[in-house]
Amino acid sequence: MRKALIRSTGSFVPEWLLPNTYFNELLNEDVDTWLQENLHIRSRHWCKGHESTADLAEAAALDALQKAGIRAEELDLIIIATDTPEYISPSTASVIQNRIGAKKAGTFDLNTACAGFVTALDVAAKYIMADERYRYILVVGAYAMSKHLNKEDKKTVTLFADGAGAVLLEAEKNTDRGFLTSELRTEGQYHSWMGVYAGGTHQPVNEKVLQTKDHQLKFVHRFPKELNPEVWSSMIHSLCQRLEIRPGQVEQYFITQLNINSIHETLQALDLPTHKAHTIMETKGYTGSACIPMALDDAVSQGKLKEGDLIFLIGSGGGLAFAGAAFRF
Repeated sequence: MRKALIRSTGSFVPEWLLPNTYFNELLNEDVDTWLQENLHIRSRHWCKGHESTADLAEAAALDALQKAGIRAEELDLIIIATDTPEYISPSTASVIQNRIGAKKAGTFDLNTACAGFVTALDVAAKYIMADERYRYILVVGAYAMSKHLNKEDKKTVTLFADGAGAVLLEAEKNTDRGFLTSELRTEGQYHSWMGVYAGGTHQPVNEKVLQTKDHQLKFVHRFPKELNPEVWSSMIHSLCQRLEIRPGQVEQYFITQLNINSIHETLQALDLPTHKAHTIMETKGYTGSACIPMALDDAVSQGKLKEGDLIFLIGSGGGLAFAGAAFRF
């Protein structure tokens, strides 16, 4: 049976670095103390005016290819997971295919908000398992939410950041490594609680929208704080049950990084130490669909993973969408 192995990882953040003190001045109040004490965020990166999602995705893609020693011409498929696409249409993946010269690769974008990367990785792994024509699939999570932020809204402007992370999957036979299992869930009743609600067919951008700022990211309602930890821990137990293992046998957890307390509560519920979840939010802020592959690439770069380690990737985002996947690295 063909398996989907993680051949390499890559990541990229734009050059513009914003420490918390930037927002102290922007909002004329001390947000730095709260951000560090409650979220552990000290800084983040934003795109400058000329930079966009495709620039981030391209750089992360090239990083992953270079680390693998694979040419773009060898790719069979490119999937971009993003809810901040280059255009409404065509797909961001088609832009990347052209830029990097992946001449034979098919392309598509996937949007399940910040659960997008894990969802896309799940889809890519199953392409490899199901069809022998696919040997190399590049999956990129890319996020340029700074383009959609209301700079006067302290609930969003201090949290969200830009970046991209990539994973190159390779087909291999007769191996115990690679993709093992996955799970998708959705709590659709929360779809109207957070998002960018104008710019699509429901509410095209016009003068009224520009005045109400519905084309920018909004937290409409406060989510129950127990929601993420409860769903994440439930999904982890479900994945473990299918694999007939205990949560402690997982080497590293890569979990959506919007709130460090939610991650720690999840680990506590599983009776696990905090070092089991590798985080980058301290210096990268919240990079949505990019945060999990960026954290994975950072852990690989630090030597935290070795061949054969079991890893869980647990994503959640607007919708509310949840995605979990297990890989043997």
